[in-house]
Amino acid sequence: MIPKFALWPSLAVGLVMAGLFPVAGQTNLPALPLAEARALAIKQHPRITAAELGALAAKQVQREARSAYFPTVTASATAAGTTGNNTRIAAGALNNPLILQREADGLNISQLITDFGRTVNLNASARLRAQAQEESTAATRAQISLAVDAAYYDALRAQAVVAVAKQTLAVRQVNLDQVTELARNQLRSGLDLSFATVRLKEGQLLLANAENDLAASLAVLANLLGDREPRPFRLVEEPTPPRQTNDPSLLVAEALRHRPDLARLRLEHDAANRFAKAEKQLRNPTLSAVGAAGILPIHDSQLKGDYAAAGINLSVPLFDGMLFSARAREAELRAGSAAENTREAENNVIRDVRIAILNLDYAADRLALTGQLLASAKESFELAQARYQARSSSIVELTQAQLAETEAEIEQARAKYEYLTRNAILNFQIGREP
Repeated sequence: MIPKFALWPSLAVGLVMAGLFPVAGQTNLPALPLAEARALAIKQHPRITAAELGALAAKQVQREARSAYFPTVTASATAAGTTGNNTRIAAGALNNPLILQREADGLNISQLITDFGRTVNLNASARLRAQAQEESTAATRAQISLAVDAAYYDALRAQAVVAVAKQTLAVRQVNLDQVTELARNQLRSGLDLSFATVRLKEGQLLLANAENDLAASLAVLANLLGDREPRPFRLVEEPTPPRQTNDPSLLVAEALRHRPDLARLRLEHDAANRFAKAEKQLRNPTLSAVGAAGILPIHDSQLKGDYAAAGINLSVPLFDGMLFSARAREAELRAGSAAENTREAENNVIRDVRIAILNLDYAADRLALTGQLLASAKESFELAQARYQARSSSIVELTQAQLAETEAEIEQARAKYEYLTRNAILNFQIGREP
């Protein structure tokens, strides 16, 4: 017969050993702090690379619009042979141009002098769209950073649940071994042994589920880091920021000032307005200078060996089949649509900030409550353990108390990382750098 007081110290040893399980096998892995994970994602995630390439492309569009300020120079080389002197084209045109046998090389230059504001507005629109694309890249970085934070905290939560599951399984294994020995010595009934066996199987199921969740969380994190396969690394615990009083009006104002996606929409609205002005100026005259010069190494006797000419060209649109008015109206309507999209986005940001504040406050309350719940569950388990040891209660009471403690530990882990995630979401919603 084994004295009952000799059994429960082994349970304490089981708890200590279970506490080592989450660390075992991870101490030699390279650490991956959250800040480093964000940096890797920003460097490697294809969505950020695509946004950066889009911003570079938008800058090229700006250069395309600015090219109208510079002269256009083309080089030409022409050789013409005729069947006879003074060949003329007699069909296919109203005029009869004279074609002379020759070979000539020359330059043609065209320079816009003014189109009375249209090119200025086109350039301004392109510049604003390039700036909007840069804000879009910043918004993409913020979204990826938030996704990394959420995945990192989810992996830490899953890792904590695995630790609880391993600890629970170790304790229940010790409990089963003890009850088995007691039942063999007829100090406990077969019902106690049956309950202990069921609780062990439940612990194994809990561990299998927790390990699956951890593997899935690490796969999500690896995807955000731009990896095709999960890399072995060790997650680093993040400090829990203290709870603070959040003034919704101040945070809403901060969000409206700092959110890059709102800045992008405002810039796109400004760009649409400038483009609408440019389209209205399609009816403006265009004044340009043109020039041409060249040589004729081989030429007809009627031609000289070189030529040069310059002039001013004024183009005034008179009738276009209502094309210009339709284009101007289209651009004006699109600018109005951009304004409404911006207003809707601002309203959505105000809503999202207020919801994020409520969720963070709830997460803080839940974190405090689960801490109290865990303390009460531990105390209940200690009392149930003492009662079972003194043979004043059944194993049902002990296993229920043990289950309540396990659930409280899991809820505490979930509450902690939910609070960290909600805090990251609030920072994202108001446009703060992580």
